[in-house]
Amino acid sequence: MKYIELKIHTSHQGVEMVSELLMRNGISSVSVDDPADLEDILDKKNEYGWDYIDDDVKGRPDREPMVRAYLEDSDEGRRKLQSLKEKIMNLKSLELEGHFGWDVDFGRLYAEAEVVDDVDWKDRWKENFHPMKICDSIVVRPTWEEYEASPGEKVIMIDPGMAFGTGSHETTRLCMQLLEKYAIKEDRSAGLLDIGCGSGILSIGGAYLGFDRVLGIEIDSDAVDVARENAALNGVKDIVVIRQGDLTEGVDFAADILVANLMADLVIRLAADCAAQLKPGGLFISSGILLEKRDEVEKAIREAGFTVVEVAKEGEWCAIAARRAGE
Repeated sequence: MKYIELKIHTSHQGVEMVSELLMRNGISSVSVDDPADLEDILDKKNEYGWDYIDDDVKGRPDREPMVRAYLEDSDEGRRKLQSLKEKIMNLKSLELEGHFGWDVDFGRLYAEAEVVDDVDWKDRWKENFHPMKICDSIVVRPTWEEYEASPGEKVIMIDPGMAFGTGSHETTRLCMQLLEKYAIKEDRSAGLLDIGCGSGILSIGGAYLGFDRVLGIEIDSDAVDVARENAALNGVKDIVVIRQGDLTEGVDFAADILVANLMADLVIRLAADCAAQLKPGGLFISSGILLEKRDEVEKAIREAGFTVVEVAKEGEWCAIAARRAGE
């Protein structure tokens, strides 16, 4: 089967804006190559990072940041490609007009596309996916690599397949760190609801952290299959149930903690629905939120009846922990 590979050449400032634009237009999984991320890891600016990095990746520190996405090679895929190219051009026009401020530089914002065989790209990202510690007690490792756990570490084996979620993105790490923190503080013999579970990392992590019941909801059928396989691979299929669904629609689950690693606009839209899925006094952990959207998201969360208890940040992203009012 053939696919269209869309490559968008940008800057470090532009990576997050381009990624968000793609997600707003139905591209739920993107690949980012940003040398600034590697520099942060090598400088140990982040608490959690890769255990090792290939020398050939280290050897290209001056390369231009790039965001990749893949579309089906079909009439619909080509129409979406044209629409995305137009939106990228419009983003560049807005930047030049000073819409984001005069000190912003999103780089070239040059979009190019080519048709590739799925065998050419499905496994390409594996070259840079290595074992990674994403919170104090949990390490994520790909199924094709070995890792010897240190005392106290729990290892999640992941084969993301076509699903979003390797643990490498800041938003996933932020969610897991907050989930670990509050799972320790609270009664874990309880229920965890994971909205938009992707490859199942947070759901499986919840089981590892001691939750008795975990429900992961995912709209993409391929991702549902991947998440179920990963739950079985990690020996938690009796605890973790993965169900296909559209966010909170039709979900009947009384959760003690609800985690939603989505994006700012979706968190705003879902805040009230998430409150309805939580027990009184339950905790809502949301992420996928750019710092510039933080105030807007916090306002929506408070209006839905929550009290914000913590905001965690990494890079240009944040995650918000908020508590539903008790009865």
